[in-house]
Amino acid sequence: MDVINTLFFFTGLLIALSVLGSRLSTLFGLPLLLIFLGLGMLAGEEGVLGIQFDNYPLAFLISHLALAMILLDGGLRTRLKTFRVAFKPALTLASAGVFITGGLVGLFAMWIFDLGLVEGLLVGAIVGSTDAAAVFSMLSGRGLNLNERVGATLEIESGTNDPMAIFLTLVLVEILVGDIGGPMETMLMLIQQFGLGLVIGVGAGWLSGRLLRWVDLAPGLYSLLALSLGFCIFGLTSFLGGSGFLAIYLAGLMIGNQKGRHLNYILPVHDGLAWLSQIGLFLVLGLLVSPSDLLHYALPATLVGLMLIFVARPLAVLVSLKPFFKFRWRELGFISWVGLRGAVPIVLAIFPVIGGVEGAALYFNVAFAVVLLSLLVQGGTLSLMARWTRVLIPTPVSPNHRGPLGILPENDYEMFVYRVENEDLADVPIRLLRFPSGALISALFREHAMLHPKGSTRLQLEDVLCVIGRSEDLPALNRLFNGEAKLKQERAFFGTFTFEGEARMQDIADAYGLTLSPGEREMSLSEFVSLRVGGHPVVGDDVDWHGIHWVVSEMDGNRVTRVGLRLY
Repeated sequence: MDVINTLFFFTGLLIALSVLGSRLSTLFGLPLLLIFLGLGMLAGEEGVLGIQFDNYPLAFLISHLALAMILLDGGLRTRLKTFRVAFKPALTLASAGVFITGGLVGLFAMWIFDLGLVEGLLVGAIVGSTDAAAVFSMLSGRGLNLNERVGATLEIESGTNDPMAIFLTLVLVEILVGDIGGPMETMLMLIQQFGLGLVIGVGAGWLSGRLLRWVDLAPGLYSLLALSLGFCIFGLTSFLGGSGFLAIYLAGLMIGNQKGRHLNYILPVHDGLAWLSQIGLFLVLGLLVSPSDLLHYALPATLVGLMLIFVARPLAVLVSLKPFFKFRWRELGFISWVGLRGAVPIVLAIFPVIGGVEGAALYFNVAFAVVLLSLLVQGGTLSLMARWTRVLIPTPVSPNHRGPLGILPENDYEMFVYRVENEDLADVPIRLLRFPSGALISALFREHAMLHPKGSTRLQLEDVLCVIGRSEDLPALNRLFNGEAKLKQERAFFGTFTFEGEARMQDIADAYGLTLSPGEREMSLSEFVSLRVGGHPVVGDDVDWHGIHWVVSEMDGNRVTRVGLRLY
């Protein structure tokens, strides 16, 4: 009984410290995952609490459960429209990029550790893929509003590159222990990993989404059913020889993109589950490492990590993306820098330990050191690099709070809460506001007192409005309640003047005295900008033409609807 009580106490203590430690991330800019790893190491056998934990199979099981949960949550929050610009480049990075990165790092590790070719390549394969937990956590935790091309590429890459890394690791482990099959068998294994993960993930995920939309459950059961279905998809795909990680990410994608009230109950719960999974995963991996063993490999492992960050990842991104896709150099630079390593390399490093590979401690400690270096160097400078490479766009205005009313099963009405911060709205009667036709103000709060708004009620700064509407009303409402600070940021980025995407280039050229080629005269501004950026424009794309920056400020699907004019 004492063992159980002790387990509960230390588990609760470590999770509580991890949650409270998140304040250190805010105060000092430390990556959260690095704090979780550090706490795990401090609690380990050579740390303060002296907890002895060397059960690699148990750690392997916990890691798989946690990663599956993190990938499911990541898929739930990824919008299918982002695949418009990012699917092909992300898939290229998730396959060829991992292969190139692993090969370059493997050759360097072979030289630095004096290993054979296969042993060196195994080191490269283990650290070759980016980590979904690290990427999702860093990008969302830092509040970075990246342009869609860059942000979607990074998120989709991290969610889909596990099959290639697992395939390479398993093949190299089997070579070292003498269980490798022929070339055809190896290729079949690769096809199974990607093919079954793709087919089962999309198919079963779509069916799961339909079930969640159809079934009528208590609110608390929707998230439990979604998690259960995700685990079933993960287990079935893995049993058949496919990539369970790819399948559960795609299943989450299919569920999260089928609108319905079920998402209102699933997303908040899964956000907490994803955080719990990250905390538990990195605490367990931190407990597993011995700092004294880690120090033994520290110097050469650091060199491997630096080579990965500054040479292998940038070259892999350059070779995989630049010849085939229209990325700008600064975008490629940021994508190269966000090759974050996290739990996945450490989990892959357990494969040689379980497989009985000679010298397996080297792979585990090197992977751990590389992850620490990546989180510290790349994770710690993420915001700085985003500003330096100019991949950020102004954070859009959004309601202070929002929530469904639960009236309709689909396309439900929501309550949006806004604070009046726009000076242009001060002393304006409510009846003069340009409200969307389907929205109305249900309540107004002024100095902590609720007022019943009428058409003649005049707004004041710091008033809080409760607006009932639908999600399609948000763009108009956000523009209406855009605060002065946000307006200044948007004008500085997009320009003071804006044009409709359908404006004729000939009219614009005549107004500003600009020169057009014969083929450009009949184009719309939308077509002109899309052509200049190489197709698939995103908000924030800019075209330097005649000393003027034409900046995409609004999109509707693949179509540019508004373009800003910036005179510098």
